[in-house]
Parts: sequence; C-alpha cells; structure tokens
Amino acid sequence: MTDSQTNSGTDSPAGPGTDLHLELRGPGLRAGLTNALRDAVRTGRLAPGTRLPPSRSLAADLGISRNTVTDSYAELVAEGWLTARQGSGTRVAERAEPSRAESDTEGARPAPKRPTYGLRPGSPDLANFPRAQWLTAARRALTAAPHEAFGYGDALGQIRLRTALADYLARARGVYAEPERIVVCSGFHHGLALMARALRARRVRAVAVESYGLDLYRDLLTDAGLRTPSVHVDEHGACTDDLERLEDIGAVLMTPAHQYPTGVALRPDRRTAAVEWARRTGGLILEDDYDGEFRYDRQPVGALQGLGPDRVVYFGSVSKSLAPGVRLGWMVLPRDLVPDIVAAKGYGDYMSSALEQLTLAEFLTSGAYDRHVRSMRLHYRRRREQLVTALAHRAPHVHLRGMAAGLQAVLELPHGTEHSVTQEAARRGLAVSGLAEFRYETSESGRQLPQQDALVVNYAAPSDSAWKGALDILCGVMP
Repeated sequence: MTDSQTNSGTDSPAGPGTDLHLELRGPGLRAGLTNALRDAVRTGRLAPGTRLPPSRSLAADLGISRNTVTDSYAELVAEGWLTARQGSGTRVAERAEPSRAESDTEGARPAPKRPTYGLRPGSPDLANFPRAQWLTAARRALTAAPHEAFGYGDALGQIRLRTALADYLARARGVYAEPERIVVCSGFHHGLALMARALRARRVRAVAVESYGLDLYRDLLTDAGLRTPSVHVDEHGACTDDLERLEDIGAVLMTPAHQYPTGVALRPDRRTAAVEWARRTGGLILEDDYDGEFRYDRQPVGALQGLGPDRVVYFGSVSKSLAPGVRLGWMVLPRDLVPDIVAAKGYGDYMSSALEQLTLAEFLTSGAYDRHVRSMRLHYRRRREQLVTALAHRAPHVHLRGMAAGLQAVLELPHGTEHSVTQEAARRGLAVSGLAEFRYETSESGRQLPQQDALVVNYAAPSDSAWKGALDILCGVMP
C-alpha cells in the first residue's frame, strides 16, 4: 500500500479506495493498530482533518476483522486523537499547536528574519515564466509523442530535443552542434558533475577555474578529486597566460561570454589563446554559457566553442532564459567525449523527464522560445536602465560595470565598506551579495587578487511588484 494522505485541509478526501500505510506493532492486532494510528497522528503523517478509511475497507486491506478496526477507532476517539461524526466518518482531530513560549527551548535564539526583497544573483524573474505558452507546447508535445518516447530512451536525450537544440545553438550562439554530440542533462550542475567523473576516468588531476565564480562548482570539482587552481580575472576576462604557468591541468572552466560575476567578456585575443592552449596541450575548455542570450549594448558575443569544437565542451541550460525549476540543460561535446559522458551518466541520473524534453523541443521549434527570450531581453533592459537612473540620482558616486549583458551588475563601493553595506541591507530586509563572496585565489597562479569592494546586484530577479521596494533600499544603503 502507498503512503497515507497528509493534506491538511478539513476536506481531506478519503474513502474505500484510500491507501493507508500502517505497520502494526504490539502484543495483539488491536494494540498494534491503535499504536500505529496514534504514531501516525502524533508525528504529523496523518494531518488534522484527514478522513480515515471506513472500518470495513481498512479491515480488508490489513487482513484483520472489522471489529478490531472499530474498537481501535473508538479507543483513539476517546483519547482525543480522532473524531467521529454521523455522515462525516472518522477523522484526525484538530489540535491546537503549542505556543512559541512552550515550544522554544530555554536560551534558543530566534530564527533570523527572512529578507523581504532579494537582489542576490543567480535567478531570472520567475514571475514572468511563460506559463500559457509552456502549457500549449506541453499539450502539443504530449499529443504528438510516439509511445516509445515514454520508455527509458537514449542517455543522450530525446532526439527531437537534440535536433532542435543543434539548430538553435548554431543560429543563436554560433555553436557547432550535431544531435549525436549533444547530451541532455538536468542543468549545469549535473553536467559539470558528469564531466568531473569523466575527467577523473581520464586521469585528469586538475581543472583550472576563474578567480571569481561560484564556490558550489569549485567544491563539486574538488569533491571529485580534482585540484582547482585559479586563473586571474581582470577587466578583460580570464588571463589566459596563467594557463601556461599552471602545472598538470587537463581542463579550464570559463564563462567567456559574460564572466560570472564580474560581467566582463573575454577579450578576442584571449579567446584565441585559450583554444590554442587546449589544442597544444590536449586540454579541454569547459564553457559555461549561462546567460548568453541576454546582451543589450551590442551584438551577442558568440560561444567560444565555435572557435574549437574539438577542444571545447559547451554547457547551456534554460535556468536563466526560462526558470531553474525546469531542470533542463545540455552539453555539446567533442565527439570522442560522448561515450565517456554517457558512461558517467549511467551512475546517476540516466535520463531527464521525456515530457519536459519534448515540451522544450516544441517550444524551440515553434518559435515560442525566441519570442520569450526577446520579450525578457526588453524587460531586463528596462530594469537595467531603471537601476542606472536611480543610482545616478540617489548615489551618483557609485560606479556600475558589467552592464552590457546578463542579469546582474557590479556596483563598486569605497574601500572597506562592502561588509557594512551588505549588513545594513540585510537589516532593512534586502538580501544582496558582496563581490568577496565570489573571490577565489590559490598560490599556484602566482598572482594576488586586489581586494575590490563591490556589490553583485541581480536586477532581473524581483517581480514587478517587489522591484521598486528593493531598488529603494539598495539606493538607501549606498555609502
């Protein structure tokens, strides 16, 4: 039998067909059933208001007499755990929750206040997810899907999605892609985990990372047994000269189109130098193109992969263009790496949801994806302009950079003020990240990072209703 109902409304449905998982423990059947029901109510597995199965149905499911169930129900009603009313059946009794004074342990600290507004980088505007268009695409995909699409399928992913991605990436991002070189995954984190496993299988010892980035991904690589020496980042992106000085690195993780989080694009000569390094040494470039669709001041910077399809692994996803909750990403691989990634995929999440893949394929081929990206590009451009205007009027001394693309900007602060600004913002209910949160350096690079004070502000994430309040607090905490 499946687990019991746990919905908390007073109209929680139940009836002869309701499954209720119970493990009878005790000296007899009646005591065992009573104890099991009491425990289920006490622990919250059976929520207040949940209607229990009729005694005849539960007796048949458990293989015991109806009188045993009836007696057990009656005992729990008498104890106050259950209620029984004519025409309403037997239900879990409503119980008053213990007061905070009763439940708090002596000396316990109150939970920190949850921020009212958030400008931390990493998320798009979730309120603008294209629900109606996505539902239309899902209906079309489900209607047209062959029966075999719902089987275990190919570890590479649904062929219809891989074909649609190959066309889109070539057209929009300058990626050299063929369906048989694309592997669908559940986002960049999943793809990088697969790559880390494949690199370790190839006896790679180290993957270089940029000196600014997310510690989440560095930790993922180190957990796989890989060293992560850093490549310095300046106003022109990653300093590719560092690759020559680092020893035993088999790959480098980069964000060339829009460095995360500083926002700079990798200079053309450094793009060429990175690919030349990879070809000369047999190394790989792991390109995270996390928000390449969103460019405002000039033409989008194409993917680095187009310069060296044989040495660059291209990662993309819908986490910024649609929403991270969709959990779909892709890797465009050098041909010889495909079997390694498929083998690594077999150890964990072998395949993503077929319906989600087919829906995204329909979304791409119908043009709905392009329309959504263009609409959000205009939306984020307006947000960016509102941020620039507000700071120009209320904090004109603040310098903005990293604004040409993406969903976040860097606000430079006076030396020594970053921590106090983020703390004051938190006190006022605004969650915002300091640049120090993303700084990473190792002695292997031979460089010392300058201690820049700045905020990394995500102007895309707040909903329209929250944006003004977040912007007011941000301007108000500027030193």
